[in-house]
Amino acid sequence: MSSRIEQLIDEIEEYIESCKPKFMSSTEIIVNKDEIDELLRELRMKTPDEIKRYQKIISNKEAILNDARAKAEALINEATIHTNELISEHEIMQQAYAQANEVVTMATRQAQEIVDSATIEANTVRTAAAQYMEDMLSYLENIIVSSRQTAGANYESLLGSLKHYEDIIQNDRRQLRPIEDDIDMGALGGTGESGNIDVIS
Repeated sequence: MSSRIEQLIDEIEEYIESCKPKFMSSTEIIVNKDEIDELLRELRMKTPDEIKRYQKIISNKEAILNDARAKAEALINEATIHTNELISEHEIMQQAYAQANEVVTMATRQAQEIVDSATIEANTVRTAAAQYMEDMLSYLENIIVSSRQTAGANYESLLGSLKHYEDIIQNDRRQLRPIEDDIDMGALGGTGESGNIDVIS
């Protein structure tokens, strides 16, 4: 069963795939800011819970080792009790010593095998959990970097468009100035000595 964070990653991928491409571009898409923000917000909220869950799995290593140690101690205690019972019988003293040593040796070997097996299992669980979190965080980092780059490209495009229109407006204003100058000069040159304006019909 997949976790909610994996489901969110799938939803983000599906949403990106469903977005329309930007006009005249094969690499850029148009996204709804509210929708992508909502998905990323939930992803940020769920990520700490997922990390805690896998940290709990890793911490189970100590529980596994403690359980193995408890089983090992129980085996040794049982062997010791059995040894004391054998030793108490004088007529089979030598046989009791031999059997006791064999039981203790076997119990010690089994205890070591349990501890070794538990250590391997705990290390495997920890490595798998750590690798999963590393892969997941790397993928999230790639999504965030890609989103940031797309936002930066869109911002640069907007600045370019504004600069283009600014140049057009400035050019139009420069073209208007000669007309204004001609009107001013005509008004000055049309006045006679009496200050009246000559009208040419």
